[in-house]
Amino acid sequence: MFDKMFSTVNFLNFALNGTWLRHEAISNNIANANTPGYKRVRVEFENILKENLEDKSVKLEVTNKLHIRSRHDNFEPIVVKEINTSTRLDENNVDIDIEMAELAKNTIMYNALIRQTISEFGRIKSVINEGRR
Repeated sequence: MFDKMFSTVNFLNFALNGTWLRHEAISNNIANANTPGYKRVRVEFENILKENLEDKSVKLEVTNKLHIRSRHDNFEPIVVKEINTSTRLDENNVDIDIEMAELAKNTIMYNALIRQTISEFGRIKSVINEGRR
């Protein structure tokens, strides 16, 4: 039971961190849309999450009788700078329309993850309270 509960929280934590980092990257791209020579940055983490979900060996380990942690807590999103493309003469490769669409998509994903996290902690609270509100 604790295995599933904490692995879900760790999964949501990683996903939230990835979407937050992506939001910062997209915001930085938008802020530099008119900066000559600026190269677009993107953040990838979905493949890492997918691999984590497919890995059936995700187990919790006890490092101390008061500490429980996942062996897979060290995931890091991948930040990629797109240096091979250029859409303008000034070597900037930011397309503001694409960035705004990515920002909207990322915001929806972040909000969904927040709702899911709130729901997960509600379930944990219910377990702790033995089903009572």
